[in-house]
Amino acid sequence: MSTINIYVAGKKDLKYLEDVETAILNASRVKGTGIAIRSREYLSDKILEGKSVIAIHEDGSWAGFCYIESWGHNKFVANSGLVVNPEYRGQGLAGQIKARALDLSAELFPEARLFGLTTSLAVMKINSSLGYQPVTFSELTDDEEFWKGCQSCPYYDILVRTRRTHCLCTAMLKPSPAETKRAKETGTKKQDDGKRNKDAGNSKAA
Repeated sequence: MSTINIYVAGKKDLKYLEDVETAILNASRVKGTGIAIRSREYLSDKILEGKSVIAIHEDGSWAGFCYIESWGHNKFVANSGLVVNPEYRGQGLAGQIKARALDLSAELFPEARLFGLTTSLAVMKINSSLGYQPVTFSELTDDEEFWKGCQSCPYYDILVRTRRTHCLCTAMLKPSPAETKRAKETGTKKQDDGKRNKDAGNSKAA
C-alpha cells in the first residue's frame, strides 16, 4: 500500500508551488467550489512562514495542499485553498490534510476561532466531522482584507448585493482551542461540584 506523508510545508517544498498554484486556479474555476485565487508569491509566503500543510506521495509527487490565514488581529483563522491532486482523490486525503491544518492552526493561534466559507458539500462534511457548525455571516470576522479575498470568487456579486449577509457559500465556525479547553474544564468542575453536593446530601441523610 502506497504512503502519503502529510506535514507542515517548508522551503524544500517550494518546488511544488507551480502544481499547487495550478490546482487552486483550476478549482476556483469550477462552479460550486468557492475557492479564492491566490498568487504564487502569496502561496510561497505561506510555505516559508510555516503556515501551510502539504501532502506528498512516497514517489515524490504532489498529492494535496492547504494553507492558513489569520484575520481580525488573529481572532479568526481560516484553513483555505484545500486542494487534492485528482490522482489521489477518493482516499479521504482532503479530510486528513484539513485535520493536520487544524492542528497547525491550534499550535500557531490557540485563541483564534476557526471558520470557513464553502459551497462544497464534501468540504461541509469534512468541517462538520471536525467540529465546525453552520453560522450566520455576522459571526465571522469583520476584517475587510478577508472579504476582499472573496472578489475572485464567481459568487462575489451576491455577497455585495446582500451586504455580506448572504451568499451561496455556507459559513461554518469552530470554537478556538482555548475556548474548547475552558468549556471542558468548566464542565468537569460542574460535574465535580455536583458530585460533592450529592455526597454531602447523602451524608446528611445518613
